[in-house]
Amino acid sequence: QVQLVESGGGVVQPGGSLRLSCAASGFTFSMYVMRWYRQAPGKERELVATITAAGGSTNYADSVEGRFTISRDNAKNTVYLQMNSLKPEDTAVYYCNAWSSTWPREYDYWGQGTQVTVSS
Repeated sequence: QVQLVESGGGVVQPGGSLRLSCAASGFTFSMYVMRWYRQAPGKERELVATITAAGGSTNYADSVEGRFTISRDNAKNTVYLQMNSLKPEDTAVYYCNAWSSTWPREYDYWGQGTQVTVSS
């Protein structure tokens, strides 16, 4: 049974930090690209950060570049999102995503989300 379980969300003041975790099980984690998405109320889901299967390459949305860091520990089947210098516009539900493909199939798994609220 595939599971992605996010944790670490909460309420933080502007300028503060949070570290999100996503624990994976039920699939070969080290073979999957991992991504963090977010969705704010009334907005479409937005890709925040991507890390390759081996962790050698990362990519970020312009809105979080320099403030957020994605990382993974394949021994622990966990991906992280370190969020620094948080802004009110970072308020959203953050989702963990796992993606892989073996032609012709694609495998795409989602967590349930964790709420991040940035407010004074």
